[in-house]
Amino acid sequence: MNTERPRVLVSAFACHPQPATPHFPGEAVLGWSLVREIAAFCDLHVMTWGFNRGGLADRLDELGAGGIKFHFVDLPQALHKALRNKHYGVRFYYFLWQLKAKRAALRLHGAEKFDLFHQITFSNDWMPSFAGPALPIPFVWGPVGGGQKVPDGLMKTLLPLDRRRERMRTFLQNAWRRTPARRKCAEKASAILVCNRETREVLAPWSSKVLDFPVNGISAENLVGEIPRQGIEGRFRILYAGRFDGIKGLPLALRALGIVRRSCPEASLELIGEGPERGRLERLAAGLGLAEHVRFTPWLPRAEIFARMRQSRVFLFPSLRDGGGAVVIESMASGTPVVCLDVGGPGFHVQPPWGIKVEPLDADSVVVDFAAALVRLCRDEDLRTGLAWAGLRRAEEYYRWDKLGERVKTIYWDVLGRGPISSGN
Repeated sequence: MNTERPRVLVSAFACHPQPATPHFPGEAVLGWSLVREIAAFCDLHVMTWGFNRGGLADRLDELGAGGIKFHFVDLPQALHKALRNKHYGVRFYYFLWQLKAKRAALRLHGAEKFDLFHQITFSNDWMPSFAGPALPIPFVWGPVGGGQKVPDGLMKTLLPLDRRRERMRTFLQNAWRRTPARRKCAEKASAILVCNRETREVLAPWSSKVLDFPVNGISAENLVGEIPRQGIEGRFRILYAGRFDGIKGLPLALRALGIVRRSCPEASLELIGEGPERGRLERLAAGLGLAEHVRFTPWLPRAEIFARMRQSRVFLFPSLRDGGGAVVIESMASGTPVVCLDVGGPGFHVQPPWGIKVEPLDADSVVVDFAAALVRLCRDEDLRTGLAWAGLRRAEEYYRWDKLGERVKTIYWDVLGRGPISSGN
């Protein structure tokens, strides 16, 4: 082994510097950002989906002098077209991609003799790595999520079709968790990185090698230098950004706004995004008498979303089961306090010193608790400012991609025999 720059093979199906929806944006940013950091201290080979080829070819100069080589693993284009719009079609496509990537990994290792293998994306615990157990070298798995699910008390907030899909999702996840492939993956892994407590719980049999590690990060240039005077004088602007899907819990946000306006009539809510729930949400807002106080905004460029965060007083993220929740970290980095449910990635990211979490008990209690948190923030500028500064410090100290890259380096060094694995939480 090269003691200064180990030779590392990474599997990052999603890996793109400027992803659009077809690239799986959240996963792609994770893949690209960690690959860029790892290349600074390893001689790196990366297996990725062939669809990423164009975007990566244009950005290799950002990786500096570090050695790196991409290997594009392709499946027939017709197969992707046939599966991409089918429910669970993407999962099946990834299953087939992994089979081909495993063969590619074995060939590459025969030629390159790697010191370590790291599977970064896709990041879920129930779809295991196939290459990791097959290679005769140490293996790092993750960061992975997947353990999070819609709390039982909030299932009734979903439409019947969404409830059926959630139940099927849980059934299929649990079936995969019982497979020999998943067990071999967890047993072979030298370190398993997880992004929320629910995933840590489903990996409890291997708890000795499970480490907390987020699937989301922030670039240094996206951190505000100071807490801005948010919003327009006399307005209490609440912001949400994300898809308009049933699992995002947006009806809870609208119901909470109706309560908030009784005490804070200056409160308004902007929803940035798109999705199948748009019509339902517009009808609900009208039915609650909130049509003039709820603004629906189509997707904006990322820089503009950051600007809207800095102009808002609070970021409300009522998602029922996000594994990561990148927008929560982006809001913290923007100096905007977060109110969210204590589930999944947001529950991992947000802690009392820098945000407010609500217990996911049932719809009525969540609405009341969201409203109470928002009223507190509306009335107490000192509380808002204190949470904003603490969130900004947390983003700076823990979530910057270069900081996360240093954590990966520590994990690699531990796995390769240079010291004990430490949580670094």
